[in-house]
Amino acid sequence: MHFDIDPDVTRARTLPKRFYLDDEAWALARERIFAPCWQWLGHLGDVATAGSLSPRTLLPGLLDEPLLLARDGAHTLRCLSNVCTHRGNLLVHEASQGVSGIRCGYHSRRFDLSGRLTFMPGFEGACNFPSASDHLPEVAFGAWQGHGFASLAPARPLAELLGPLEARLAGTGLADRTGGIASWAHEPGRDREFEFDAHWALYVENYLEGLHIPFVHPGLSQAIDMADYRYELFPGCNLQLALARPGEAAFAPAAAGTADAGLRVAAYYFWVWPNLMLNLYPWGLSVNLVLPLSPSRTRVLFRSHVRDASLLGAGAGGALDPVEQEDEAVVLTVQRGIRARLYDRGRYSPQHERGVHQFHRLIAAAMAGPAVASTV
Repeated sequence: MHFDIDPDVTRARTLPKRFYLDDEAWALARERIFAPCWQWLGHLGDVATAGSLSPRTLLPGLLDEPLLLARDGAHTLRCLSNVCTHRGNLLVHEASQGVSGIRCGYHSRRFDLSGRLTFMPGFEGACNFPSASDHLPEVAFGAWQGHGFASLAPARPLAELLGPLEARLAGTGLADRTGGIASWAHEPGRDREFEFDAHWALYVENYLEGLHIPFVHPGLSQAIDMADYRYELFPGCNLQLALARPGEAAFAPAAAGTADAGLRVAAYYFWVWPNLMLNLYPWGLSVNLVLPLSPSRTRVLFRSHVRDASLLGAGAGGALDPVEQEDEAVVLTVQRGIRARLYDRGRYSPQHERGVHQFHRLIAAAMAGPAVASTV
């Protein structure tokens, strides 16, 4: 399926509306955009010790692939299929610690924590058993600052995808593993989930530009300096840098000689292809994962990891629920509007919508075929 997005943002037109409305486009996006990409699996706190197991689901509601994080006695953490290789039974249903192996509750097939088959009753005399296909498949896995990521067929290493983010945060001290993101505490009491009737890409597009902030988010626009709102693009991800107005909460000054030296940063809004937002505020990290459910239904997960509880409620990250409700309201009206016979596609603001343009070019490349999805 071909979508033509001019690489020159000053000339380009946005995705045609059929991407959001066409059932064939939806099915193709599932396989060409989401199946190969890296997906956030959550915090790794429950698999910190040897002999730990934690079931996860890769992209719930769309891919729904059952996965299992397993840390063996040598402290190696792997991501395995959570499906028994005998008859497809789900293996592990809840996190556990202090285990030495994995046992299927259906026919008692057993695996070690590397996924290797170790025991199977009733298969005496079976030819060529066990074979490689009897072991649990291992899925590409990576960790970043205490968070896990998996991919069924990654086009690039996770470290390469998140490299610009890691490099940017190094000068701020936020990536320091002794006191940075890896040590920030997940607070389940602040978790949120929102569902609404709109296409997932419309929600991502709204996130990727600050042009709408003064018109849709009156509270947020009072906390950040829209006159100096900044955008930076990297392969497979981008950054929106929001500076704080005088008197509003801001990060401690970055080290001299770094990209943000001398700036009062209110928020780092990092987007990672195709559906992950990593929002850093002075109080901590808000992870937003966009889950496509249908062409006109989306769920968004919010997960908070707090570094300084005294700053909760202040600055750009101080009132996330009202901002989310404002975003949902406008995305819902866009979902209705793109169905109009008199609308097909629009143009980009060269100053404010370069991130949206990058997103659309990545979509166009992925939909054309997986071999070119990582080249934009």
